[in-house]
This record gives sequence, C-alpha cells and structure tokens, in this order.
Amino acid sequence: MAVTEAGCDLTYCKMRGIVTVLTAFIKERKMGLNDFIQKLVSTPHICQHVEVNNFLKIDENQNEQDDGDELPDSSMYRTSRSSLAEDTQIKPCDFDYLKIIGKGSFGKVLLARHKDSSNYYAVKVLQKKIIMKKKEQKHIMAERSVLMKNIKHPFLVGLHFSFQTTDKLYFVLDYVNGGELFYHLQRERIFLEPRARFYAAEIASALGYLHSLHIVYRDLKPENILLDSQGHIVLTDFGLCKEGLENNGTTTTFCGTPEYLAPEVLQKQAYDRTVDWWCLGSVLYEMLYGLPPFYSRNTAEMYNNILHKSPVLKPNVSNSGRELLEGLLQKDRTKRLGVKDDFLELKHHSFFSPINWDDLMAKKITPPFIPSVSGPTDLRHFDPEFTHMPVPASLCNDSLMVTSSVKEAAGAFPGFSYGAPSGQAFM
Repeated sequence: MAVTEAGCDLTYCKMRGIVTVLTAFIKERKMGLNDFIQKLVSTPHICQHVEVNNFLKIDENQNEQDDGDELPDSSMYRTSRSSLAEDTQIKPCDFDYLKIIGKGSFGKVLLARHKDSSNYYAVKVLQKKIIMKKKEQKHIMAERSVLMKNIKHPFLVGLHFSFQTTDKLYFVLDYVNGGELFYHLQRERIFLEPRARFYAAEIASALGYLHSLHIVYRDLKPENILLDSQGHIVLTDFGLCKEGLENNGTTTTFCGTPEYLAPEVLQKQAYDRTVDWWCLGSVLYEMLYGLPPFYSRNTAEMYNNILHKSPVLKPNVSNSGRELLEGLLQKDRTKRLGVKDDFLELKHHSFFSPINWDDLMAKKITPPFIPSVSGPTDLRHFDPEFTHMPVPASLCNDSLMVTSSVKEAAGAFPGFSYGAPSGQAFM
C-alpha cells in the first residue's frame, strides 16, 4: 500500500517485509444528539410516531460518532440501500462474486460475473467506514474521477460502473488476469532488456496520457502494473492521483511508496509531474536489476540513499539503457528527463528507438511474454493468499442498521455512482 498524508500523521504501509507504522487518528465526538437518539430508540412506542421516525432519518451529515457505536437492535430501524445511497441501475446482487483476487487497506477486489450478460469484471469493494476513519474520502473520489477519464487509453484500466450502498463503494472495472508485474518479477528476478523496454514504453505512454489530462499518477510501482491475458500493460489504482496540475504546476502532498519516492517528495518540497518519470526510472531499474535502485531493508538508510547516493548502473544494460536511467533518476527535478517536453523526451530517447509508437498504441507489437491463462476463471497468476479467502456473504446484503456513523458514511460520497447509458450496459 501507498503512504499518504491528508491532514493526518504519516502512515508507512507494509512493503515487502517493512513493518507497518500506523498512527492513531483522533476523532471528535458530538454526543448530545447521539444521546437523544439512544433515548428515542429505547422507547419503541415513541418511535412509532411518523414525526419521530422521520427524525431518525435526519440528514446524514448532521451527526457524527465513532464507528463502533451502534443503536440498539430493532428491525424497524433497518434501512434499505435506496434510502441512504444513490439509486442506480446496478446493484450488488447483479453479480456473482466468485473469488477474492486482491486486498487493500479499504476493502477487497473480487472476480465477479454479471448475472445477465455473463461478462467477467474485477469489482473493487471498499468499506466507507474505514475510508472515513483514515480520512481518505478525497482520494477515493479522485480515483473515481480519474477512472472516468481513462477509458480512451489502451494501457489504463477501464471503469464500467461505480455505485454505492449505505456502507460500501463499488468500482466495476476491466478484469485483467495476467498477474501483477511484481508477481512475474518475483518469479523471474530480472527481465531481459527488450522485455523491460516494451513494458516501460507502454507505461510511459499511459503516464504521458495522464499528464496530457493534467493528472499526475504519483504511485507507480510493480504492484500497480498488471498484465492482461495477451501480455500488455494495464495500469491500475488511481487513488493517489493529483488532478488539475498544469504543465508547470506543482503540489506538495507527501504521497507515494517508500522504495519509489522522488527526492523532492521525500524532502517535502514542491514537486511536479516529473515525479512519475522518477518512478518509471525506479521501476525500469528494478526490471533490469532485480531491486529498486536505492532499496535497503533499513528505511532510514534507503531514504538516505535516495537523497544522496547515485544509482549503481552495472554493465549488463546497454549504454542507452543506462543513459535513460540516469536521466530519469536525476535527483534535481529541474534537470530530470521529461521536465521540458514530458513524454516526448522519453519517446525520442535512443533507448526506445526499436519501438514503433503507433504500432505500440494499436497493440500491434507482439508482447515479449504472454501469460498462460486458460480463461477468465484461471487465477494462477493471483496470490493464493487472496484466492483462498472466503468470499464474504455481506456483499449482497443491502440492509444495514441505521447508526449515526452509518448515516454519516452514507452521505459522504455524493455523486459517486456512474452507469453507462441505458441500452449500453455490459455490452
């Protein structure tokens, strides 16, 4: 998982044996209204009055309390999806949830089959309460916004639908089952240069497209790079994207993943879109050499390496490859490759001279590696740690106890739902 700072202390998430350091979030509680509601629901005959019942469905944002506090159990205070969440043409029970194929801080990713069309999708299911507890609403809404813009690029995961229930958010995404780049890199240790070049070219074109939309990705790493069944790159997980960053614009939010942090981010200085080119350099280095360029088990030492050490460029990589890595891993962002003309500088670099970019974008170049998959339900490239987990029965349970925390969560993501125009659904 990535590290973010959004009005809270720094959170370093576990990455290949690095111990997670979590800070406790302190949340204010407004107890007055909560106490009043508790008294109301403990007196059933009062709750039968229409006015009181309407009051219990008070606007979701007017009462806050800790996530663990619930109202006393009573069937009359259960609510359906439609009363607290947006009505859409898609709902959780339109899918058969077959397997868990991924897991993150806020929820799970599942292989799902749409019941009517029999099409397969990756459905990302996020728990609202956890998102709100970590104060990550803005990042989730940013992810949805970026996904809405990504449908025109061959190397970015596509969004088909997004919808919500009272307590969960659902992204219905392209299903990609060739495995994470990280998974294949772990198995093979390094990639030969032509294969690394092919992946780097597809990644660079995707990043360049995002930059053209004034979006900075900020969290490029092998875990966020998938292979489809044909062997092409699919970039996923847009939760840390920064929108609205003009060509010369900068931002200062500390975010990314420790091994791939650019020096300017680590120093909490202003940074621009060239952080993505630094990350691409780190990923390309890892593909060619087996580890990120400044990696150390000791995080403090790794940060010192990022800030002060030069990457070790061994001679098993071509001169043009080493030159590209030096340009991308330039610690001074004002001198980094891509600072002037962004993607065009990479596109015309000698390392990519074997690439026909028009053919690349049209997927006419045969990938150097084609994952072995027999069909959509072939999960051999997913971690068994996930696929062996039981699929939770609650995914199709739209009814929930109306607690003040649930009501707060229900209204925290306005406009989240998205659906294709009628008649185009799941075509």
